[in-house]
Amino acid sequence: MIPELDPVIHAQARLRVTVALAALAPDDRITFPRLQELLTMTAGNLSTHLRKLEDAGYVEITKTHTRRTPVTQVALTGAGRAAFEAYTATLRSLLDS
Repeated sequence: MIPELDPVIHAQARLRVTVALAALAPDDRITFPRLQELLTMTAGNLSTHLRKLEDAGYVEITKTHTRRTPVTQVALTGAGRAAFEAYTATLRSLLDS
């Protein structure tokens, strides 16, 4: 039986987002503009993919203010990190077989 890859993570853009967030320490966050710059994605495209990941419980989005400027921060949740680790393990097993 061939194992299935997580369809939420497997989409190319969401995989790129997940990889970038997994590179952070477990308690670290990245600002939305920095993540957008890092991934060279439009704000709308990144928002759409973050929403899918958030709906799956894989990312947490926090909106705050620094003085009067809104700040959106993104972090991989514990469930998201576990899903990414399972995804990479499944990918490795597929490549090794």
